[in-house]
Amino acid sequence: MSFSPLTSACSSLGVKSSSLIVQLGFHTAENNKFPGAFVSSPKRTKIKKFSIACSSTDPLLVKAARGDPVSRPPAWMMRQAGRYMAVYRKLAEKHPSFRERSETTDLIVEISLQPWEAFRPDGVIIFSDILTPLPAFGVPFDIEEVRGPVIQSPIRFEDDLKALHPIDLEKLHFVGESLKILRQEVGGHAAVLGFVGAPWTIATYIVEGGTTRTYTTIKSMCHTAPNLLRTLLSHLTKAISEYIIYQVESGAHCIQIFDSWGGQLPPDMWEQWSKPYITEIVSVVRNKCPKTPLVLYINGNGGLLERMKGTGVDVIGLDWTVDMADARKRLGSYISVQGNVDPAYLFSPLSAVTKEIQRVVKCAGPRGHILNLGHGVLVGTPEEAVAHFFDVSKSLNYDGSSQNHSMEESKLG
Repeated sequence: MSFSPLTSACSSLGVKSSSLIVQLGFHTAENNKFPGAFVSSPKRTKIKKFSIACSSTDPLLVKAARGDPVSRPPAWMMRQAGRYMAVYRKLAEKHPSFRERSETTDLIVEISLQPWEAFRPDGVIIFSDILTPLPAFGVPFDIEEVRGPVIQSPIRFEDDLKALHPIDLEKLHFVGESLKILRQEVGGHAAVLGFVGAPWTIATYIVEGGTTRTYTTIKSMCHTAPNLLRTLLSHLTKAISEYIIYQVESGAHCIQIFDSWGGQLPPDMWEQWSKPYITEIVSVVRNKCPKTPLVLYINGNGGLLERMKGTGVDVIGLDWTVDMADARKRLGSYISVQGNVDPAYLFSPLSAVTKEIQRVVKCAGPRGHILNLGHGVLVGTPEEAVAHFFDVSKSLNYDGSSQNHSMEESKLG
C-alpha cells in the first residue's frame, strides 16, 4: 500500500461545495445516517467483564486502527463531550466540580454518552482527565477555577519520591465501572475509547506543580537531577501501563496515549525523555492486550512523526499543523493515522467544513485512517457544525477499486 500518489491529488479535489460527492477515491453512501441515530440510549444491563479478543464484528474504528479494509473512515472528536454542548453546560451547573463530574460513575457515563446520543460518532471516549489516576499512586491534586490543576506537593527532590506508591486501581473504580457501562450502552455500534497521559506529560504537572507555559523546572531537571527524573518517569510508566490494562479489561476497545506536552521538547530530548517510556508502555500492554489498538497523540508533533512511529503504537494522531499527505509519506504505509481537521474549521460555513473533511480523507488514503480533529473541540463550537462533521463522515464511502489497488500495492511492499 502506498500513499505517495495522493500528494498532488489532495491539493485540488474539484468537489462542489454543495455536494458530498468525492471523485477521487471515495463516494457517498446511499444512507448517510447511522441506523438508529438520534435515539435514546438502550436500557443498561448487568455489568460483565469483556474479552479483549478481536473479531470480524469489531467496531469500524478498531478495524481502521489495525489497517483492516473498511467502507469509510470512522470518525470521533477529541473533547467531543464538553462545554460546547448545551446539555453539558446544564449538567455542569448542577455539578460545578470538574472532579465530581469526572470521578462519579453516573455522571461520567451521562457525559460520555451526550455526544453519542446527539451525533453517533464511531468512537465514544470516556469523560475523564489525564490527571485522574494521580491520587491512586500518591500524588493528590486539586482543580481551581482559574489556575486549573494544582499539585500542592510537587516532586522536585529525592525525598519527594517517598510519597509515590504502586497504583491502587480500587481508587479508580469509577473508571472501570463507567467503561463497562459504556461498552454495554453503545453495543457493537461504536468503539469505546479509554485514554491516559504519557509519562513525560504527567511528569510535567507533577514537577511543575500544575500547568506551565515554559516547562523550565522539568527541563532543567533533565540536566540537574536526571536520576530523580528517570525514577519518576519509570514509576509513572509502570502505573500508566497497569491503568491501560485495567481500562481494556473494563471494556475499552482502544486506548489513546496523550503526550500532550511532548511537543515542547526538542526532538532529541523527546527521544531521550519521552519515547523510551512510551515504548515500554506499548510493550507491556501488547503482552497483556495484544489485540487492543494504541493511539499516540502529541500536540505539535510535526518534528516527531518518525520518532513516534518507533514507539510501536498502531496509530499516530496528527495535529492540524501537519499536512496529511506529507505525514503519510513520512510515516509509510504500515501504520494508521488519526486526524486532522483544524478545530477552527467548525466555525466556518458548513460547505467549507465539507471540503476540508473531503480533502483530509483523500490525503489520508483509503486504509488506516481515523477521521478526527487535529486537537480538541473548541469552546463555543456550534453544535450544528459538529453534527455536520459526523454526517459528512458517514456519507463517505471508499471506492472499491481504490481499496483493491491499495491492497495490491501493500503486497508488493
